[in-house]
Amino acid sequence: MRWLRAVPAVLVAATVLTPGAAAQPSSAPPPQSACANPSGVYPGAVPWGQRVVDASRVWPLTDGSGQTVAVIGTGVDAANAQFGPDQVLPVRGIGAGATAPAPDCDGRGTVAAGIVAARQNRSTTFAGVAPGAKVLPVRYLRPGGNSADSADPDALAAAIITAADAKAGVILVAVPSPVDSPALTAAVNDARRRGSVVISAASAKEEGAVTYPSATPGVLAVGSLNQQMQPVQRESGRHLSLSAPGADLVSVSAGGQGKLAHRWPVTDPSMAGAYVAGAAALLRAYRPELTPDQVITRLTLTANRPPGGTHDPRQGWGLVDAYTAVSADIPPDAVGPGGPLPRPVAGAIVPAAAPARPPVNELAGVVAIAGVGAAALVGLIVATFRRGRTRGWRPGRRA
Repeated sequence: MRWLRAVPAVLVAATVLTPGAAAQPSSAPPPQSACANPSGVYPGAVPWGQRVVDASRVWPLTDGSGQTVAVIGTGVDAANAQFGPDQVLPVRGIGAGATAPAPDCDGRGTVAAGIVAARQNRSTTFAGVAPGAKVLPVRYLRPGGNSADSADPDALAAAIITAADAKAGVILVAVPSPVDSPALTAAVNDARRRGSVVISAASAKEEGAVTYPSATPGVLAVGSLNQQMQPVQRESGRHLSLSAPGADLVSVSAGGQGKLAHRWPVTDPSMAGAYVAGAAALLRAYRPELTPDQVITRLTLTANRPPGGTHDPRQGWGLVDAYTAVSADIPPDAVGPGGPLPRPVAGAIVPAAAPARPPVNELAGVVAIAGVGAAALVGLIVATFRRGRTRGWRPGRRA
């Protein structure tokens, strides 16, 4: 994975996500020196993924406050200064994941959590999609076992149930499993029944391979795109619903020791799910009456369609559009994910205008018009006064 290239070689060997590759069990946790480390503080322009999702347009309506997003995978380093006080809830460890030696030695959970909810900071242009949301880290991978093959589907099922128990409105599976299990399917169904939107990136890198719960019915499966809007992952199928940025990304980093710290460039198809999870948090905060299926319907119907305008097996129904999903006027009988694949309804999806200050040129025009009107009024008063004087009128005197 390119985003781990600056990490010591021992970590690369232990943590590269390679779906379909043979698992190499680790008998001991990696040394702390082998854990993920930051690239620095990101100094560049607004990251491209942040620009195309453009969640900042939604913030006048909602920033995701009141929502909890569970990030299931490797944990989250809550000490990073771009997370607010108490924004990251205490980590829940499942099985072997409860014994990890650091908040997030692997680093992927922190990257995902940052994309979801990192707050604005004057020292960087990077910010998360829903900076008002809280993050619940649920770690289920064994210490040192960071390949996808170490993802036990039954442990993942227990992690999803834990997130649902905590009333997470959005559950992001940041590290999906290459294998399925009845327990995992049951956990997804239970979480949906209890009101959680379950999101998982379709991150398999081999043709014909799928990940779980990405391929589980009822889950919002997300494909990943690069800056050229080309798919990054090789997983494909009708189960894909949306796509989002998944290459050359910026996010917060684990291992910053309490300071502002970022990692870039991050190329990992699993991170595409984090953008959609942030958009789902914004939508749930603004429209709390929506069911999980209705949230998925809105996100799917309002996506920016791929070339051809139809469902693409590697991009789903297109690139997530957070603003339109939150603000659009969508008929209550819009087709849901349980029925036929949704198609755009002509004239039905109309984004609302977010509250904003008038543009500078518009404001200037208003002032100019007001100035002309005022000048005309003054001129009329002066002319009337002069005309009255010629007729012998004085202030306080009746005609």
